[in-house]
Amino acid sequence: MEAKTPERVALHSLKPPAGSTHAKKRVGRGPGSGHGKTAGRGHKGQKARSGGKVRPGFEGGQMPLVRRVPKRGFTNPAKVLPQIVNLKALARFAGTQVTAAVLEDAGLVRHQGRPIKLLGEGDAPQGLVVTGLAVSAPARAKIEAAGGRVEA
Repeated sequence: MEAKTPERVALHSLKPPAGSTHAKKRVGRGPGSGHGKTAGRGHKGQKARSGGKVRPGFEGGQMPLVRRVPKRGFTNPAKVLPQIVNLKALARFAGTQVTAAVLEDAGLVRHQGRPIKLLGEGDAPQGLVVTGLAVSAPARAKIEAAGGRVEA
């Protein structure tokens, strides 16, 4: 008896295993289909119509929660959030000076006038010199423990 050589697997020959997929349910195709007439949508009403949805937050005409609850607080439109860089991303800069321009060239930040802050997630590389960046207290401790320094 000759052994059958398996066909080469290629994208055009991939098929799901038998029984793992089902045919799309064809609704509204007559009573014999089991989904004729109302096509599984029940009788009349908003949900039976095309485009029949209620918008998010709509409560049937009742005053919605978002309007029943009073407004509180204040959001400062002038607040500037810093761009975050963790120490683990600076591994390739061991023994070098790190500035905003260096981080921008490396693709770690998009400067655009926003401040940059170093956070202490991960280990600091050896001999790192950080200049002109905001640095968190844990990041500063890790940099100095690894023989580096933080300059204003």
